[in-house]
Amino acid sequence: MTRLTGADVLEHCLAKPGAWQDEPWEGDVVAKVGEKIFAFLGGDGVGLKCGSNREEADELVDTYPDDVGKMAYIGRSGWNTVRLGGAVPDDEILELIDSSYETIVAKLPKSKRP
Repeated sequence: MTRLTGADVLEHCLAKPGAWQDEPWEGDVVAKVGEKIFAFLGGDGVGLKCGSNREEADELVDTYPDDVGKMAYIGRSGWNTVRLGGAVPDDEILELIDSSYETIVAKLPKSKRP
C-alpha cells in the first residue's frame, strides 16, 4: 500500500479553490488561501489548523500521540503537526487538510474568499 507523500499533500492543497504555494521562509513551503496559510509542508509531516482552540486540537494529539504534536509557536491556537506515513490514516490526513482550509477560508473577509 502506497502512503501519502509530501508531493501528494501539496497537490491536494493546491487543488483547493484559490490555493497557492508560497515560501515565506527559505526552504519552508506553505499552502495559502488569500494571504493566510492553511498548511505548512515539509519534512515528514504537515502542519494544520486542527481545531478552533488548543483543547480541540489536543483530541487529535491524544488519539495519535506518536504521530501528531502541537506546532511550535502557533500550537496554542489549535495548530498541530501530523506525521505522514504513521498511524494517522491517509484519508483522515486529507480530511484534516480540507478542514484546515475551510477554517481559514471562513476567517477571510468575504471579499477575499474564493
